[in-house]
Amino acid sequence: MIKMLYRVPYADTDQMGVVYYGNYLTLFERARNELMRAAGYTYREFEENGWALPVVHAEVDYKSPARYDDLLEVSAWVEAAKGVRCKIACEVRRQGEEKLLAKGHTVHVFVDVKTLRPIPPPENFLSLFQPSTEI
Repeated sequence: MIKMLYRVPYADTDQMGVVYYGNYLTLFERARNELMRAAGYTYREFEENGWALPVVHAEVDYKSPARYDDLLEVSAWVEAAKGVRCKIACEVRRQGEEKLLAKGHTVHVFVDVKTLRPIPPPENFLSLFQPSTEI
């Protein structure tokens, strides 16, 4: 599991002054990048090796709004993995608070960059994340 901090810029908010709902998926993406980096990979390295991890499913459950200038703590971890799929879960809170603002997950499939066909994940990739269950 990784935790990253993100200060909400004005550009992320809507007319109601809260973080626009679609921007939570961008937060999930930022956290996935940091999760991969913590395990020794970057998306660039993945692509250079001929692999990609497209999102095939995404869910977000909104609990309470985040606002401009909030300092958010975004957590991400591999919740499940099986075969060519992995499920990455995320939670968003204000830093230092227990109250959950949003939670969700994305499901990814390992594919060949050239053919976009599913391929087995690199042998050491999923073992680095130690997923807790199967999808």
